[in-house]
Amino acid sequence: MRNQFNDERLGSDFFSKDVLEVAPALVGKTLIRNFPDGRALKLMITETEAYRGEEDLACHASKGRTKRTEIMYHGGGYIYLYLIYGMYWMLNFVTGGEGNPQAVLIRGLETVYGPGRLTKVLGIDKSFYGENLAESERIYICNNNDPVSYKAGKRVGVEYSSEIWKNKPWRFTIEENKKNI
Repeated sequence: MRNQFNDERLGSDFFSKDVLEVAPALVGKTLIRNFPDGRALKLMITETEAYRGEEDLACHASKGRTKRTEIMYHGGGYIYLYLIYGMYWMLNFVTGGEGNPQAVLIRGLETVYGPGRLTKVLGIDKSFYGENLAESERIYICNNNDPVSYKAGKRVGVEYSSEIWKNKPWRFTIEENKKNI
């Protein structure tokens, strides 16, 4: 599917893979946000973090299927949102197959660092919960075909989850000025 920026839009097949494949693959892709007033933002994804199912004690699905996590059980390509500190929406993309709750937290975009800041810049609110990235006119991801280098590190803010889960190298960050051209 093409869009106003003439980039290749990623479909549900991209998001239907395991989170440990999708999370690093999203680094360097382009997030498009179309606003009701006609404005549009086109920003490269620079940092992601993987959360992998009920066994991952840092993942919200570790507590099982709830009203909050329901969309994570629907399969890849949907938006999972949750509110922290009563003020910041956290933008996640569901990955994997139906019944296998996985999600990628979007932690950074070019020029916007931090998951709470980026949802404010993007105007993300609870109405985006459950939105299908393959069909949405408001938000979607494009493959810009520019390969990038990234590094893996520990996830942020999951100290509560146990030694094993807090130390997983499941945060993926673009390496500055090291595009493979």
